[in-house]
Amino acid sequence: MQLRLVTKLTLVMTLLVFLVVAVLSVVFLGQLLQQVLQETDQNAKDLGHYVFLQVQNALTDAANEGIRPSSTSPEDIHDYVRHALEINEGLQAQLDAAISSPLIYEVSITDDDGLVLISSDKILPGQFLPRRTALSQLVQRGLLHQIKVLRGASRLYEQDYRFNLGEKPFGEVRIVLSSGLLLADIKAGLFRAGTIVLVALVISTLLAVVVSRAALAPIANISAQLDRISAGQYDAPGPNDARFGDSGDELGQVSRKITQVGQQLRGVHEIFSTLRENMNSVMSGLEDGLLLFTRDARAVMISPAAEKFLGAQSGQLLGRRVTEIFPAGHPLRDALRLEGDELSEVASETELQTPDGPKRVGVSVQAIQEDGERMGALVTLRDLDSLESINTQLQVSERLAALGRITAGVAHEVKNPLNSMRLWLENLKESIPLEPDSNAAQAVQVLDKEIDRLDAVVKRFLDFTRPMEIRLEATHLPDLLKEVLEIAQPQFQKANVQVAQLLPIDVPEVYVDRALLQQAVLNLVLNAVDAMPEGGQLRVVLSRRGDMAEIAVGDNGRGISPENRQKIFQLFFTTRPGGSGIGLASTFRIVQLHNGSINFTSEVGRGTTFRIELPLAA
Repeated sequence: MQLRLVTKLTLVMTLLVFLVVAVLSVVFLGQLLQQVLQETDQNAKDLGHYVFLQVQNALTDAANEGIRPSSTSPEDIHDYVRHALEINEGLQAQLDAAISSPLIYEVSITDDDGLVLISSDKILPGQFLPRRTALSQLVQRGLLHQIKVLRGASRLYEQDYRFNLGEKPFGEVRIVLSSGLLLADIKAGLFRAGTIVLVALVISTLLAVVVSRAALAPIANISAQLDRISAGQYDAPGPNDARFGDSGDELGQVSRKITQVGQQLRGVHEIFSTLRENMNSVMSGLEDGLLLFTRDARAVMISPAAEKFLGAQSGQLLGRRVTEIFPAGHPLRDALRLEGDELSEVASETELQTPDGPKRVGVSVQAIQEDGERMGALVTLRDLDSLESINTQLQVSERLAALGRITAGVAHEVKNPLNSMRLWLENLKESIPLEPDSNAAQAVQVLDKEIDRLDAVVKRFLDFTRPMEIRLEATHLPDLLKEVLEIAQPQFQKANVQVAQLLPIDVPEVYVDRALLQQAVLNLVLNAVDAMPEGGQLRVVLSRRGDMAEIAVGDNGRGISPENRQKIFQLFFTTRPGGSGIGLASTFRIVQLHNGSINFTSEVGRGTTFRIELPLAA
């Protein structure tokens, strides 16, 4: 989602305030934790000292009262000390007062082995107390460790004071603290700090919004001015200078300069629009691929026709260097004879591999100079195979047209004598009685058949030369091709031909004469069957090629010999015994009448593929 500049500026200002507050909060939290821990550590030390003194007093009071251990054995001495501590009211009061503190978890007095003699927790006496981590260690650790401890599960820490019995160490005073109690103690301070931080953020955000709107209000007017210029209103007046403050204000100067630029752009736009329209008209009508390079070998113009040679959209290549468009290993690089980024004048021919097979390409480079200085270069890519195919089709069209005119005249001239010969032959058969097996009867029968054959040939001439009446209708090609394959199904079975078809239904419709196109495709299918007398596979593939629909009919038969490929669409040319030589010529004519094209590829012994291209209805 694209954010407005006001929103961005507000977010930046709020983020800066947040960062400052966050840093101050971390500093405050560190100081607060350190202060609480130090105070807690000091309070624990003070409490331990008081309890230590009270333990000394308890032992002294017991001695003054004449209480003595039964013997010098460790057990008796242990019982003596425990009894002296238990009966001392001052010590008990001290323990009760200690646990009333919100930070003190427990106060215990143990011997050197950790056996509890007396404790603020009434269930601990007589039990061994495990050693806890010293509170001083937590105080000395860093802030992150302290926060981790306080946020984690509650842990116990202690302060220890050793005391002696006589001259020998006897036990310890242990002041135990809980991290959970520490966290509860500082929560109030943290809550107050969090409230202050939240209020500061809200106030800073509101102030940032107000300041951002006030600071960016002139920019909104400049943006509106630029929008008018981009919409073509080059003479639109700029915003009032009063909106930008003083006339010498930077934003006011920017607005005036934008107005001047808009006036200059108006003239440039008119010239450029005219040039672009003329250039687009010229470029779209070119079959050759054109690439215009600047002095530093960067592409500034690529014609639509060049895309089929480069295998990429022209928009993706604009601005790139010639070595990026024709990298090492590119089939056209050698033909261009690149030396670094330098394009030298050249005219050569090379072969380019395409999805439709190898294609001959003519490559030429022409230097563009001005006042004797090289300004760039123009690269021209020409499809030589397409030119040859177009020339061949033009020749075939001219021959068919000329032959059609001749055959039409000949057919009309022959038709009348044939009719007369037919009438006189009938009269002859009626007036002269002929024996069935006589030579005269056989001669009459031969004449009758030959007249019929000539009459059929003349009819075919007339049918081919007669102008076709085309009735265009939107046609779904997959349905039409399926109908053709159904019609030819008996021939497939008879010739042992397997059919492989790929007829995607998403190919758009075409405007064609359904019956004529069906006949044209059927001619190709039947010719493919005839090319496989021992059986084989027939392939019928429908695909979309840009704005054209392509029908491909292929076989794996004997193929077309090179010497016959130039004659394949000529009228009456056939290599099949008994063939009329009209089928492919008729198909060629039907495709041309639909503004389409037909071509073929063939390899002797491998098969032939005919391709019909027809413009889509869209």
